[in-house]
Amino acid sequence: MISLAKNSGDSLSLAKIAEEEKISLGYLERLFSKLKKAGLVTSERGVNGGYTLSRKPEDISILDIVKTLEGSISYFRCVDETGAVSCDNGSCGALKVLSRLQKAVNDTLVNFKLSELL
Repeated sequence: MISLAKNSGDSLSLAKIAEEEKISLGYLERLFSKLKKAGLVTSERGVNGGYTLSRKPEDISILDIVKTLEGSISYFRCVDETGAVSCDNGSCGALKVLSRLQKAVNDTLVNFKLSELL
C-alpha cells in the first residue's frame, strides 16, 4: 500500500512491488485480492496495467488496511475489537485496562492514515 501511495496514482504491477519490497509474488497476489475485494485498490489489465489506490492515501486508515488483511482485530480474548467486554467474568480486575488498551489501539489506527507513512 505504501508503494502505491508513493507512486501517486500510477499503476504498479505486483511483480514490481514484489521485487521492490522483497515479498513473494504469490503472497502479494493473495494480499491484493483481499485489498481489491475491500475496495482499497483497483486493478487495470494490460501491458500498462497494475494496481492503484482507490482513494487518496489520506483517506485510507491503517485500521482499514489491517482489518482487511487480518480480519477482526481483538488483542485480548475477553474484549472485542471495540473495547466492549466479551467474557463471562465481568468482575475481572483487568477488564478496564484491557478494554481501554483495545480502544486506544483502534482509535490510533483509525486516525493514522496511509499518507503518514510516506
